Parts: sequence; structure tokens; C-alpha cells
Amino acid sequence: MSTTNAIILNIKPKTLSKNLFLNGILCKTLVFLTLILYLIYLFLSSSSTTTTTSLLQFSPSKNIIKSSKQYYFNSNNIKTNISHLVFGIAASSNTWGKKKHYINSWWKPNITKGYLFLDRTPNDEHLPWPNISPPYRISSDNSRYMPYNKHGMPFAIRMVRVIEETFMEEHDSSTVRWYVMADDDTVLMIENLVNVLSKYDHMKYYYVGMNSECIVSNFGMSFQMAFGGAGYALSYPLAQALAKNMDTCIKRYPYLYGSDHILQACIADLGVTITLEKGFHQIDLRRDISGFLSAHPQSPFISLHHLDLVSPIFPSMNHYDALNHLMKAASVDQSRLLQQSVCYNKIHNWTFSVSWGYSVQIYDKIIPQSYLQTPIETFGEWRKGAWPPYMFNIRKFNNYSSCGEVPNILFFDSFEGTKLNHFVTTYVKKNHRICANNDDDDHSSNGVMKVHVFSPMDKLHVGDGNRKECCDIIQPIGMDSMAIKLRTCMKHEIIA
Repeated sequence: MSTTNAIILNIKPKTLSKNLFLNGILCKTLVFLTLILYLIYLFLSSSSTTTTTSLLQFSPSKNIIKSSKQYYFNSNNIKTNISHLVFGIAASSNTWGKKKHYINSWWKPNITKGYLFLDRTPNDEHLPWPNISPPYRISSDNSRYMPYNKHGMPFAIRMVRVIEETFMEEHDSSTVRWYVMADDDTVLMIENLVNVLSKYDHMKYYYVGMNSECIVSNFGMSFQMAFGGAGYALSYPLAQALAKNMDTCIKRYPYLYGSDHILQACIADLGVTITLEKGFHQIDLRRDISGFLSAHPQSPFISLHHLDLVSPIFPSMNHYDALNHLMKAASVDQSRLLQQSVCYNKIHNWTFSVSWGYSVQIYDKIIPQSYLQTPIETFGEWRKGAWPPYMFNIRKFNNYSSCGEVPNILFFDSFEGTKLNHFVTTYVKKNHRICANNDDDDHSSNGVMKVHVFSPMDKLHVGDGNRKECCDIIQPIGMDSMAIKLRTCMKHEIIA
């Protein structure tokens, strides 16, 4: 071995050891720097998210109507409740004294939110303004629209602008989902209303309401129009778009008859059509509407209107007391109110049709559900001589009809409390039926003066693929009373 080779052999192990040492330091340094950079990234990311969220939540908007995108965050996962609704009610100072009990019957101070829009300052008799009524606002000046006011309804522009003015009052997209418009004589079942609206995506464009019961009214306006007396609901994006475009829309349609028609045209121009909910009721009917209420569509009962233009909805009461009486039943179980159930006493060949919270009809023969879901024409047409008068089928009878066709009718009398996990409501006969043949035989139901109805305490889910409830005659109570129990229908059970 040469001297040179010996030197190389002596140096090589030392150099290798040094290189390994340097590589170890380098790896540790790289790991440490990577960790530092990762921590800095996390800090900056968190800070950026917080800043963005803060800006989205708290930076004021320069123009609430021009702001197109709304941020709902986690609140969007919460099911729609009463706090998400804002009510806009069109009213007149001259008639408020006669109409206020309709609104006060359903308004809940500190729970419902919204405004009553009057044409001028309330009369002294209404001041100071009570907290049992919605807070009022005075409609803004509409004189600039005079050249465009060719409407058959002289106050149409003021009423249609209630939508815009309501939006300007309440426009926080984190708390408002729906705007509900109504007249000063509209009666709303707000629990049912909330449940119906919760089915729909409030972030989309929805116009929810119902036509008139009168064909002529729909023909004269539009079959795509929701009637404002029945009430209708606008989702936030639609209300926002209407508020932004209201000025040009009013000018575009100077000749349409009323505010509801102007609104429907404005909504159509936004590419939106009506979503029908059969529980909204304009009540373009006359006289006694008990036949209509006793055969309510299979849909949650949401509203009534024109109650001062029909007979009191309960016999032997005035309009005010009759409405309050209905609201007593509504306070017990709004989900079942007016929902129809049919059952049979086959020993006597009797048919019972229960309209929960309103009436029980007893027929002296077996009648299938398909027949009983059609209302008895106790009412008259909105416009005399209109033909066909109604948007639905009817059953007719008169004093010459068979007693098998004419029911004994018992009306809601009282809520008796709870028993065996059921609500107990009582229905009492007020008047004797009039029919052609002698109905006092052994099979007549004339002797039944009172019916107790036992209904489950859990809420009823109406429509959307759900069946009606069935019922059973559970026992006769004495000679003049009967008891009925509502229940879920069995699989494949036929109501006939």
C-alpha cells in the first residue's frame, strides 16, 4: 500500500461521519421550519376567516335592496318558526274600529312581528295605540303615481306598496324568511301557516297563496293570482326583488283592477308563478258558510276572510263571539282544526262526519267518504247569477230532500280537557233539521243532542302524502249522547 492510499483510507471515515452529522442537522432544521410555517398558516387562515365572517355579519349595506346575495350561515339549518315571518297588513283608519278584532284574534304581542299600514293617523278613539294590535305605520305619499292610477280599485297602489314598505321596515336576512301580506279583516292560523311555509326553501322564489272560491273573480283577475284577503306569503328573495322593482312595475300596469292583480303581474315578470295552498280562504261566498267549513280540503286550515259579509260561523252568536269561539278550538289543536274524519254506526246505519273543532254531521244512512268530502251548499254565490259559481263541486238539498241526505248538525261547544292522552271536545245540536219524510223512526239520529270527540294529543300532519284520520264510535253515553275516537287509519282501510 502506498503512502497516498494510506492517507485516503485514514481521511475517508472521518469525512463520512461529518457528512452524516451535517445531514442530520439539515433534516432537523427543515422539519422545524416546516412546523413553523404550518403554524403561521393556521394562524393566518383563522384570522382571515374571522375577519371575513365579521365583515359579512357587521358591515353595513349602502343599499339594502341592491344587495343581491344573502348569507344565512348556521341559522339556515334552523326550521322555520314564527320569528322568521314578518306580517304586512293593509288597513284604513276609517274602518279599523270595525275590523281590529279580526287581526287581534290571532296577533300575539312580542311573538308575531309586522306592521299595520294605515292611510292616515288613527282616529283619537284608537289612541294611545294598544299593544294587543300590530304597531302601525302611515303609508308613504303615492301622489307621484297619479298619472298611472287608472285602476278600478282607487287605493290599489297604496295597498300593493305595502309589500315594499314592509320590506323596508324589516329586511334582516338572518332573521326574516317570509313576508305574509293580509287585509285588516283576514284571520290567520299562524301555527298552521308556519308549518306550511316550513315545507318550502325560503332562499328560493316562492309566491304562496290561493285563488278565490268564485270562478268569476278568478276569471276577471287571474287564475295565477293569490287573493290578498286570504293572505299570501312571499319568500325573502322574491320580496326583495319586488321591493327593488316596485316603482317600474306600478308604472307598467296602470289599468289592472286591484293591488293583488298588480302584484301577480309583477311576480310573473320576475319569472315566478303561484304555489297553491288550499288552506288559504278568500271566502268569496255569501250567507251561511257552515257547509263549506264542514268539508274542508285535506290541507292545513290557514285563513278566513270576509267574515263580516257572511252569517256568523256558529249559530246563535254574533260575528265577534263566533270568531272567538273558533279560536278557542284553534288554541287546543290548530293542526286538526276543520280536518274531516268519517266513521259509521252500522247498528243504526248512521254516518258521522267530524270537522274537528267546528261541527259533527250525522246522516241516517251509510255514505262513503268520497261523497262527504263535497261541501253542502248552505252558502250562495259571490256574484248573483254567476254560472258556474264555484271553483269546487257542491251537494245540494232543500226542505224536500230525503232525511237520509240532510244531516243533523252539531256544532263545537267546548273543550273538556284531556283524558287517556286524548283531547276531548264536545259538540251540541242547536237546531232541528228540516227534511221531507218522517225522520222520527227508530233509525233516526234526531235524538242525538251531544257528541264527545276524543282526538290524539300529537299534532296531525295533513296533506303531502298523509291520509285523513279515521274514527270509531266508541260508546253511546246515555240516550242522547255519543262518543267518537279519532285514530290513524289502518293499512288499506276503506272509509265507506
